[in-house]
Amino acid sequence: MSTPKSDYMLLFRGPDWDTNLTPEETERVMGQVMAWFESLQQQGKVKAGQPLGREGKLVSGKKRVVADGPFAESKEAVGGYLVLQVDDQAEAVAIAKSCPTLDHGISIEVRPVAEECPIFQRMKKRQSLAMA
Repeated sequence: MSTPKSDYMLLFRGPDWDTNLTPEETERVMGQVMAWFESLQQQGKVKAGQPLGREGKLVSGKKRVVADGPFAESKEAVGGYLVLQVDDQAEAVAIAKSCPTLDHGISIEVRPVAEECPIFQRMKKRQSLAMA
């Protein structure tokens, strides 16, 4: 009997990790990244993933203010994401820790993909308490 799998998103953050590498070093690391990714795909752990472009817009506030963004100069800019289907958070963290670009200044945020919006969960809980 197998246990249900959970979805976790890896958010890749940080500067352009390759800027201080030679073309040969960059090629070597990219080979490692592709091997890492292909291995995850072959294991059936990858659900989705894409790099993100630098240009975009940020929409915020009651007046729906639109500003240029995301801000590429930010060290915290999200450069891409990967959605994994794994047994648990520990497995997702272990996969993130094995990413070759960590050695070059990026960080990876590991987040569970919620089955339901937390606000909806709170609304349902409030409604059930009110009915009791």
